[in-house]
Amino acid sequence: MAFKGTDIKPALLLSILILYSVWHDVAAQESRTNFGTSQTEYPKVVWIKNWPSTDNGDQKKFKDRLNSIIFGIKPRVLCNPVSVFATNVNEYWVLDQGGNTVFRVEKALGEIPQPIHKTDLVLSSLVGICSGPYLSILFTDSKAAKVYKISHGSKKLKYVNDSLVLDQPTGIAYSAGRKEIWVVETKAHRISVLNENGDLIRRIGSRGNSPGEFNYPTHIWIDKKGYVYITDALNFRIQVLDSEGKVVSVFGEAGDGSGYMARPKGIATDSTGNIYVVDALFHVVQVFDIKGNFLYKFGNQGHGDGEFWMPNGIFIDDKNYIYVADTYNSRVQIFQLIQPLNK
Repeated sequence: MAFKGTDIKPALLLSILILYSVWHDVAAQESRTNFGTSQTEYPKVVWIKNWPSTDNGDQKKFKDRLNSIIFGIKPRVLCNPVSVFATNVNEYWVLDQGGNTVFRVEKALGEIPQPIHKTDLVLSSLVGICSGPYLSILFTDSKAAKVYKISHGSKKLKYVNDSLVLDQPTGIAYSAGRKEIWVVETKAHRISVLNENGDLIRRIGSRGNSPGEFNYPTHIWIDKKGYVYITDALNFRIQVLDSEGKVVSVFGEAGDGSGYMARPKGIATDSTGNIYVVDALFHVVQVFDIKGNFLYKFGNQGHGDGEFWMPNGIFIDDKNYIYVADTYNSRVQIFQLIQPLNK
């Protein structure tokens, strides 16, 4: 029996619908994994995986239940990741602001988080994380107004100079070349530069909207050349400083389209020097050159692979793997930057 007004049989129509569904899924997957706007001119950003993964979910739930029954161990789940630091795609650290804890992920095949054992220190509002001197890990607690350190091979937390007075520390970055720790003090609208022992060397900036001034700065990144990139959040811009703290460039303004900024968060650079800025309100990562020219973006709002929901932190390793703290999706997403052949 044919449908009224057409010769298409129900079976044929069903086949067409199935083929369309398959094509739509493939197209959707392509749109999630190949984010570059022009693959002959710009790099391609490829989605690799999420952590925690949905793979082996039933097995993980069974192990969690077993540990709870036999050992009384409650499962630790990732709630609201805000920052990530990676050694490679199989070893990375994640700050979970929702759970007030730090996860160290090793060999993500099993993807069972290993919580850092707390001492008598109480974590209250974790924000920024970075590598530190002698293979240590440094991170900030904005509410406690402290910088913590985890030494290489240890799971115990220590203060980095417990007598240091900071005003809402958030972003943190380590300059290996100068052996300095740079800490963003959001409430004070400035950057504090410390030596490796946590002693204050100098402070940069004050509140304002001129170059070198800040309005609630949040995130920071230092590249291999020593340039410092700061998210000047409520000025809706990025400031790039040299290793002495002098302004190199300033770019960005408030807006609701590509190349503008609404709620800029994490910042990082790739091996070519391009600048990646997470925008939580746009649910994307935008990419700029050193002069602030908008190049391309990846991501959109959603819960699928390559989609974000209020993302926050970002990290890019030496092999151009990109790690994004997808905060309200309660996961870290890992991408890889593929350079075009004509580069």
